[in-house]
Amino acid sequence: PQLYGGITGLMSVAINPLSLGQSPLSKSLQVVLQTTGSYEQLAGVVDQVMAKAGQNPGLVFPDSDLKLNKPELKVDVDREKAASMDIGVDTIGRTLETMLGGREVTRFKRGTEQYDVMVQVADVDRRDPSDLTNIYVRGRADQMVQLGNLVQLRETVAPKELNHFNKLRSATISANLAPGYSLGEALAYIQQLVEEASGGDIQLDYTGESREFRESGSTLLFVFILALAFIYLVLAAQFESFIDPLIILVTVPLAIGGALSALHLTGGTISIYSQVGMITLVGLITKHGILIVEFANRMQLQGMSRMEAVIEAAALRLRPILMTTAAMVLGAIPLALASGAGAEGREQIGWVIVGGMTLGTLLTLFVVPMAYSWLARVHRPEGDPVSA
Repeated sequence: PQLYGGITGLMSVAINPLSLGQSPLSKSLQVVLQTTGSYEQLAGVVDQVMAKAGQNPGLVFPDSDLKLNKPELKVDVDREKAASMDIGVDTIGRTLETMLGGREVTRFKRGTEQYDVMVQVADVDRRDPSDLTNIYVRGRADQMVQLGNLVQLRETVAPKELNHFNKLRSATISANLAPGYSLGEALAYIQQLVEEASGGDIQLDYTGESREFRESGSTLLFVFILALAFIYLVLAAQFESFIDPLIILVTVPLAIGGALSALHLTGGTISIYSQVGMITLVGLITKHGILIVEFANRMQLQGMSRMEAVIEAAALRLRPILMTTAAMVLGAIPLALASGAGAEGREQIGWVIVGGMTLGTLLTLFVVPMAYSWLARVHRPEGDPVSA
């Protein structure tokens, strides 16, 4: 705080080092604007977006890599006048290139060394823009014509760097995120601003953490469904039933609800880390359903009804379920309370497991027996006759 207050105009933000192999200077929000138009048109859109983004308290120090702040001198050739004097535009261009940029015309050798011979106007004669008009070009009949009679000079500004992305002219808008403001919200906000400012003429892409977030978000649903399908098939083979796995998988949405609640209460977001935690949670929470359903099936084989069997199973399996949950939650608490480099990832995984296992376990003890009493098939003791 003393450092921040002692330097006037200092812009600073405290962040933990990233754990995704990215540069510590990279920002969470990185949106690339692409266009086939000019940089001036792109800069106009960027300025409008930046003006509104600066008013959003969720975006910390928004910035853009497209800045029209490099002085530039443009030379406009009077083509008709140059043509009347038999002077081509290419001649004017080569003359300016040689006089201002320099050109290697030959080499000479002295002893064992070779030296380049460069033709260029002296520094003192090319310090001012008006010095360009004092250069002469060769015209008709080897007549020397002063360049000031053929061109007009315009002072403008241009981008320091002409950035391209996917072979298109581009500008990258970047920003850090304030606590409690998710990356998904920030990306949606910037996308809305760009659409309003450009009318849909600008293409959007992403880099860095934003790109990873978009790519992982698009595959989360597929991976989640694949995990559920795999677990369902394994359980169907284990229980030799297509109904019992469905009863067990009732625990999954309960745990996911607990995970999302924990993220909301702790200011977390749906990120790569929390998604990994949710996939892990699917395997952890289904263990509770397996304990209850498997034991209830055994009780039915001993002659109990479905209701009696599931009540007995829930009561007898309560202790191992609570012990499993306690072990998982206590093991995840250090992750949830982590600090230091890479803590943002460990925290979210930890809170997903803590919230998902806690709420999921409490609800599982009531929901799974209810689902079993409604959906489970009747298991009769061996040798018990089946009524017609």
